[in-house]
Amino acid sequence: WKGHTLLGALDSVTPPVRPVEKPLRVPLQDVYKIGGIGTVPVGRVETGIMKPGMVVTFAPCALTTEVKSVEMHHEQLTEAKPGDNIGFNVKNVSVKDIRRGFVAGDANNDPPSEIDTFNAQVIVLNHPGQIHAGYAPVV
Repeated sequence: WKGHTLLGALDSVTPPVRPVEKPLRVPLQDVYKIGGIGTVPVGRVETGIMKPGMVVTFAPCALTTEVKSVEMHHEQLTEAKPGDNIGFNVKNVSVKDIRRGFVAGDANNDPPSEIDTFNAQVIVLNHPGQIHAGYAPVV
């Protein structure tokens, strides 16, 4: 055998750079109402840092509120970094006000906002038949 061992190959992998210096962005995966606690949005921190006490804005609804607490795997966090899957308790927000797909961001540092258009590069890996008008791939 020529090459690295499995452990050697794993040891040579460099961890991804976590973009903590960028503005906070947390796309919501779900929103729960937990008795005795309140509304708890759940999502993965993509960029920035979330801390209890900070003021966040949800896009596209432009709703602003304070973060009461941040948890990951039932443990309180002093801050959540990129890559963390978190739940965070927010003040005075109903589960009817926010939903999956919304994005939370720091209200004081480039808050997320609704846009009219965007450009994207799409790579189709596999599709049956031809791509034609009305074609609806699963993205």
